[in-house]
Amino acid sequence: MGHTQGPPRPASPLLIACALSIEHLALRSGRGGGASGPVTVIRTGMGPKAAEAAVGRALGLERATGAAVIASGFCAGLAPGMHPGDLVVAEETRDTGGRSACTGTDVLVDALSRAVPGRTVHTGPLTGSDHVVRGPERARLRATGAIAVDMESAATLRTALREGPRPVAAVRVVVDAPEHELVRIGTVRGGISAFRVLRAVLPAFHEWHRSLLLPRR
Repeated sequence: MGHTQGPPRPASPLLIACALSIEHLALRSGRGGGASGPVTVIRTGMGPKAAEAAVGRALGLERATGAAVIASGFCAGLAPGMHPGDLVVAEETRDTGGRSACTGTDVLVDALSRAVPGRTVHTGPLTGSDHVVRGPERARLRATGAIAVDMESAATLRTALREGPRPVAAVRVVVDAPEHELVRIGTVRGGISAFRVLRAVLPAFHEWHRSLLLPRR
């Protein structure tokens, strides 16, 4: 006998959290039709504490109850051979507060490969820091198995899961890497490239969100 499909689950909200105004601009101005529920993009401010506070407030609102959460924006690549504009899809986020497993990584990788053709998509652990990481500290973090680092993703996902079970993911665009360190985002070609990639990711986020609503078999 075949499996009986259950009814489709109702559309749930999608909350996309980023830290910087330039990230918020990219995510808000990108083309991204096809959302399966209400989508909110919030700017949390820099650092894990700011992310915790902003995500906690956003998920406390009635319209965000049960929302799926994506942490997005820029990151620093840790692996040799990474370039500005590469994409990072976290398998998990980790920091001193613990680890958060991500949902639907394979779906995101496939969707991003279509949304931003020609860009390399890396998968692996995404580690958190409470400061900008430079120089030798990159090598120390790389030795832990992490492929990239940012300041807000781990705190965003940890806070989201603390507010209740939900799908979570983290997708970042490499803005600097071991061989391509930047001084300021947006002032050189690498930063501009990363901005353009970030503007293009919304269709992949919506595809991931829709995949969560497929009937269970």
